[in-house]
Amino acid sequence: MTVNNLADLLNAKIVNLADGERELSTGYCGDFLSFVMGKAPADCAWFTVMSNVNVCAVATLADCGAVVLCEGVTPDDALVEKVRLQDVNMLMTDYDAYTAATLTAGRFK
Repeated sequence: MTVNNLADLLNAKIVNLADGERELSTGYCGDFLSFVMGKAPADCAWFTVMSNVNVCAVATLADCGAVVLCEGVTPDDALVEKVRLQDVNMLMTDYDAYTAATLTAGRFK
């Protein structure tokens, strides 16, 4: 599944689309940033409700394929600016993390 496919599936709003054709390997749900840094697999779709600038740093360190802000959470201005500068794919969905992850289960490469 690509980031574009994920956005369509989740009826997501695009915050930043650095590479819509990036292939995603799996999903990862988590809001505790140090866990995400150490446990999120590369090329994953990271489902979270965290919306501050640190999310970009964690997504970059973990090499996440996309960050999906769930439950209608909107990123703060600093995060929007940072994901654009760092070329991080970021989407927003109204689905909660569990539902978003469940909808994507079995659809990754």
